[in-house]
Amino acid sequence: MKYPKRATSKASQTTHQRDHHHDTVQTPITSAAAWESASAVPSTTSTLPALFISHGAPTLAIEQSATTSALARIGQNLPKPRAIVIMSAHWQSAKLEINSNPQPKTWHDFSGFAPELYDLQYPASGQPALAETLAQQLTARGITCSVNPVRACDHGVWAPLRHLYPEADVPIVQVSLPQHYDSIACYQLGAQLAHLRDEKILVIGSGNITHNLQALRWEADSIDQAAKGFKQWLLQQLKIDIPTALDWQQYPEYKDIHPSDEHLLPLFFALGAGQRVSVVHQSMAHHSLGMDIYRFD
Repeated sequence: MKYPKRATSKASQTTHQRDHHHDTVQTPITSAAAWESASAVPSTTSTLPALFISHGAPTLAIEQSATTSALARIGQNLPKPRAIVIMSAHWQSAKLEINSNPQPKTWHDFSGFAPELYDLQYPASGQPALAETLAQQLTARGITCSVNPVRACDHGVWAPLRHLYPEADVPIVQVSLPQHYDSIACYQLGAQLAHLRDEKILVIGSGNITHNLQALRWEADSIDQAAKGFKQWLLQQLKIDIPTALDWQQYPEYKDIHPSDEHLLPLFFALGAGQRVSVVHQSMAHHSLGMDIYRFD
């Protein structure tokens, strides 16, 4: 499996901390062992894309907006997935973990919002067999990984999925965001899981294309031009120069857009699983939050 050449960047300075990924040709990671038999995995002439979803504030779960309408259209137009494998900005961990909880609870991992948000439930089931299968296959490739049988679903998962699949009828397997992973490591992990798309499994990264809460102006109609400029630049790199996109910290004053990187890194997880980017939705919310949704084919 080949990956983009590393640019000389702040991202590349952390490579010694990341798990070792091999470029040797390997049998693709698949979900077949998670089901009763390999033949039970349906063939499809329509490979699912990978998605990057900007999930914004927890209020996304109860909003009716251009962003939520775009999410609803995706759910209506794509073939229904067999399962979802999702990385959220809100599960950072010491090492890579995969949620094997068969009935993950809806975790209201925020405070200070309207009471109705805390009453919401998203009762999608987990898929422990798939979680175990992925953990075993990744471990066999030398990627430090374990399953977590008690993890709940954070709002980076259930807030957008309430609009994407409102019936909560698609099983969810959440993968964590290891604290030592950078853009390249997330890209490589997504690439390891890319073949799941051929088996009707939807791969999603959930974060935000721009995320500086210090610049947020609640319910403002104004647009942070610095944030808008960053996301326009990054989208262009995703289209024409993936190594430069992975080296996103070369962007001038990037810390004014992402003071920390956890909300952008799930983008590179989705990119690794898909490569070719197209825009599903673009907008800004609360002045500084980019609400873009991208698909990767």
